[in-house]
Amino acid sequence: MAARHSEQFVTHQPNQGTGPSDPLARLEAAHERVRRSLIQMERLAARLPVHGCDAHTARMAHDVLECFDFLAPQHHEEEERHLVPLLRAAGDEAFAAQIEQEHHELHRQWLALRGGLCEVASSTWVAAGPAEFVAWARYAALYRMHIAAEEANAFPAARMALDPAAAAQIGHEMTGRNRS
Repeated sequence: MAARHSEQFVTHQPNQGTGPSDPLARLEAAHERVRRSLIQMERLAARLPVHGCDAHTARMAHDVLECFDFLAPQHHEEEERHLVPLLRAAGDEAFAAQIEQEHHELHRQWLALRGGLCEVASSTWVAAGPAEFVAWARYAALYRMHIAAEEANAFPAARMALDPAAAAQIGHEMTGRNRS
């Protein structure tokens, strides 16, 4: 990853760029979009104290909200529907339970911090102090650890457990849900 990141806005399209027969590539693509949105949220935290609410910060906040209101919950549902059962079938109940618990904690933290982002997106935000940004940083850190654990452990285990026909079936199910 480059040390310098573009200031362009992140847009979130449901799992574009991955074929329906590779569900793990789709999940990895969602992780990449989440990473970009976390970076954008951190840029927003750095920008707000200096520039306050302006059109740029409002659009950045809108993009972050779009990711964590829509993409992330759909992604977690896909993982719990397909990845977690594979882990349990392979005998890794502890890691399957950890993924589910982290999804719940990420959702809880998101609900606690999204109000401030909604205020930024609607240009009504008033500086609440550094504690608000600490919650954003805590959320970003937890999400990054969650993604790293899944990519290091869950995805390789799932790749070994899935035969091409099962992978294609899961991929088609995911595609069907994304269209509805």
